[in-house]
Amino acid sequence: MKKFVVMLLVAMLALGMVACATTAPAASAAPAAAAEAPAAAPAAEAPAAPALIKVGIVNNPPAESGYRAANVADFEKVFNEANGYAVATFYSLKNDEQLNAATQFITDGVDYLLISAAATDGWDAVLASAKEAGIKVFLFDRMINTDESNYEAAVVSDMANQGNTAVAWLKAEKLESYKVIHIQGAMGSDAQIGRTAALDAEFAAGTMTMVVQQTATWDEATAKQIVESVINSGEEFNVIYAENDGMAKGAVAALDEAGITHGVDKAVIVMGFDCNRWALRELLAGNWNYNGQCSPFQATVIADMIQKLEAGETLTEKKVISEERGFDARTITQADIGNYGLGE
Repeated sequence: MKKFVVMLLVAMLALGMVACATTAPAASAAPAAAAEAPAAAPAAEAPAAPALIKVGIVNNPPAESGYRAANVADFEKVFNEANGYAVATFYSLKNDEQLNAATQFITDGVDYLLISAAATDGWDAVLASAKEAGIKVFLFDRMINTDESNYEAAVVSDMANQGNTAVAWLKAEKLESYKVIHIQGAMGSDAQIGRTAALDAEFAAGTMTMVVQQTATWDEATAKQIVESVINSGEEFNVIYAENDGMAKGAVAALDEAGITHGVDKAVIVMGFDCNRWALRELLAGNWNYNGQCSPFQATVIADMIQKLEAGETLTEKKVISEERGFDARTITQADIGNYGLGE
């Protein structure tokens, strides 16, 4: 029995030694800095894109004329999302519709309101609302009858100077008599008022005779009808003074159908405005006599002014006048057509 107990104790001792030998010692704890990988730095956030500048544009429709199509294209090229602008545009030849659109743009909270007005009057209340809302107004192409405090700046043509230049050219022709068919643009627009004033002064002075003075609202077909009516009446005329190229084109179509010559050293002097390329080619061919330039390119000038205001700068010019001239069929060149003509 004693021998059995001894053998049992030896076996238990041996088993304990094996267990101790096969049990791995506990690993000592590593320092926290070594045990944990360093935390990754947070990913850098991309800088937020600058907010778009909200612009509302009130303009005349591009179908009005070749000039207007060039004007609209110029603004679309400059004022777009790629250049940092969120743009809303409204087109109409009706002043009341333009006023309503401008009011809606103010309600929508645009930052800048750009206006080429269909008529010079009736804008005070809308411009006052814009000022109260902190919206900055720019006039382009045409002036408005309002206090200059109601807009930041005007980038416009000098329509009165266009009329003065054209009438001075006509007087320099030294005709024995001036019997004028005067075809006007949209009544009450800055272009119509400016291009009419100098001619009206000659009518009032008796130096020129007004055969007819009628609006065609920039429309070629209506201008043709006006001239056809005069031709059918048998009344004599030797000058057609049309306040844009499209109306001059309509007038010439009436002359051609009636077999009446026109252009350099012909029976009827033809005068237009805007300097469309096709119209300047008529001058170069001697079919027309005079064309008054009206520059449609105001968008870049206004955009530069807006960027100055956004940078906290102060504008130094209240009114920027586009540089313009008149072209005579006797002196115009192909280079002039390339440099100054609008469209194709």
